[in-house]
Amino acid sequence: MRLATWNVNSVRTRADRVVAWLQRRDVDVLALQETKCRDDQFPTERFTELGYEVAHVGHSQWNGVAVLSRVGLSDVEVGFPGMPTWSSKEGADPTEEARALGATCGGVRVWSLYVPNGRALGDPHYDYKLAWLAALRTAAGGWLAADPGAQVALVGDWNIAPRDEDVWDVNVFSHSTHVSEPERAAFRAVVDAGYADVVRPHAPGPGVYTYWDYTQLRFPRREGMRIDFVLGSPELASRVTNALVDREERKGKGASDHAPVVVELTD
Repeated sequence: MRLATWNVNSVRTRADRVVAWLQRRDVDVLALQETKCRDDQFPTERFTELGYEVAHVGHSQWNGVAVLSRVGLSDVEVGFPGMPTWSSKEGADPTEEARALGATCGGVRVWSLYVPNGRALGDPHYDYKLAWLAALRTAAGGWLAADPGAQVALVGDWNIAPRDEDVWDVNVFSHSTHVSEPERAAFRAVVDAGYADVVRPHAPGPGVYTYWDYTQLRFPRREGMRIDFVLGSPELASRVTNALVDREERKGKGASDHAPVVVELTD
């Protein structure tokens, strides 16, 4: 089975690219982040025509996550237990954002995750990000405690570069989010709960990135960050035979600022 994750940065804008990429890469399950549309706006038919079932949650032009599968899609769950809420407007009641979607595909419990950005150190959104990650660690650890043999994939845009090698120049980001020690500790906590980074052994750094900012020619200058990951439970990790970052998909007009990450699983 071939499993992939991709922050597509607007699925309606890039539907043609996603369809072409799915056909070229022969992907069985694709988790998408930052779809940036409501459920009724999602281009479902583009993917059902290819044989994929679709699950999506999106409330507005922000956030949004989806799972596409041609190996079955069941037990869809919006949000994980304990997921924190957020309000972007002062005085408005906090609500759950469209940042987590789980579905069982071909025997694997796939979670498409779009971790909050954090915005800036000391910003309330930074505290929200850490609380969100702590809740994810608790939930994910609970899934393995309940079933140590479960095949679980936590995939998506984590908005964290967990090692210095995961950013082109860590000094540039020394006073910003994505590389702060609390964020990195939150990432390690999920790993310590039993989930391995299954991509790194097959695509080691330095210089292996999944995101390049649109500004300042970051992509052609190879100034990127590795912030998109597939973390697998022990049973899932044992099935991984290969993994890669499809850097080529970041090229060309109309590309997302993220590249897809692909993992191959043996039967």
